[in-house]
Amino acid sequence: MIQSLGIDLSWQKGDQETVVPIISAILFFIIYWFTAGSAKVRKYFYQKTDSDQASVNHITFNRIFGFITMGVLPALLFLLMVPDYSLANLGVNWIPETTMYSVLWTVGLWIVVIPLAYISAQKPENLVNYPMIRAVIWTNRTVGINIAGWALYLLGYEFLFRGVLLFPLAASLGIWTAIAINVALYSATHIPKGLTETLGAIPLGLVLCILTIKSGTIWIAFLVHLGMALTNSFTALKFHPDIHYKRSQT
Repeated sequence: MIQSLGIDLSWQKGDQETVVPIISAILFFIIYWFTAGSAKVRKYFYQKTDSDQASVNHITFNRIFGFITMGVLPALLFLLMVPDYSLANLGVNWIPETTMYSVLWTVGLWIVVIPLAYISAQKPENLVNYPMIRAVIWTNRTVGINIAGWALYLLGYEFLFRGVLLFPLAASLGIWTAIAINVALYSATHIPKGLTETLGAIPLGLVLCILTIKSGTIWIAFLVHLGMALTNSFTALKFHPDIHYKRSQT
């Protein structure tokens, strides 16, 4: 006779608050990652225009797609399945009582991480992948698109990790369990970028999770990450031997 353990697999109170964020974070990140890295998608853009414009279009598409798949879709799925939550419950809000706390921590972390990003961005191994827009000639327009693209992408990215994947789990599992899951997944998403970024994501993810919970919003995480990304991007632009900025072109 075939038997199994009498384990109750029915949904319990709070399961949706835990399962939906974790599954959606993994699922939508996979969709984003393999679409952004798709050779077919890249070929589509490079067949249409010259290589400089193709690179701008390709990376901009990836960033918009990342905002949708990691920001919009997981939030919609979660809010539909757990209607008791709102965007404010997921950290997309403004809390007057914690505004100064957020400002001071954002500026303080900028003082620490921006110089580190500047130094790291000059290294040859970093210049292999950055700046992500591989146009040989950068113009004012390229710079503007790069800033806007990073801001949009990281808004979706931080909303997923520090919003959808943090606040509901903290409510259902407890703060430290939620942080542990968050940091583990956050670090894992950096594996394709190498050991340095993967390990660096652990302390950074821990700090950003704690500050997000204490401030009640995602804005510290978003602004700190944006500061790092733009510093890395424009430092790599400055030091890359084959990529140049021409102020006079538009």
